[in-house]
Amino acid sequence: MNNILKDILNDPHFPERSAWKRREFHNNDIIVEEGQEGGSLFYIEQGSLRVAGNIELEQDKRIQPGIWELKAGDIFGEIALYESQLRTASVRATSDGCLVEINGERLGVYLDAHPSQGYLFYKDLFEILISRLNRANHRVNDLFAWGLKAHGIKQHL
Repeated sequence: MNNILKDILNDPHFPERSAWKRREFHNNDIIVEEGQEGGSLFYIEQGSLRVAGNIELEQDKRIQPGIWELKAGDIFGEIALYESQLRTASVRATSDGCLVEINGERLGVYLDAHPSQGYLFYKDLFEILISRLNRANHRVNDLFAWGLKAHGIKQHL
């Protein structure tokens, strides 16, 4: 994804300021909040971020478990590629760094107008999403197995 995104960001048909902007962040900065409306895709140039959900345990008790760790070269926010969507998780900086915030709608228009870049972008995005889905499936299976063990349930053949 790094190469195709760098090519797109350097293309004069996808200008800085109107299609994308570079943002510095500092440790513990909130980049996006769960439930916030957003229409941007993010590409991390430097630094690390943590994706966290918001889980309500009881009336006034909530936790924000870390779901995912992101590092330089990763993207997030792809759910808002074509239109603004509510963010499904919060993202907080775990170090200082820099990211590129890309207008999702503008990127969609650009990719439609540049089909060879669009193909490469979506191919890379598809591979990223499949990898994330596989890792999420493993986590769900591990949590399910842990829950069964914690409750003394044994597998019967």
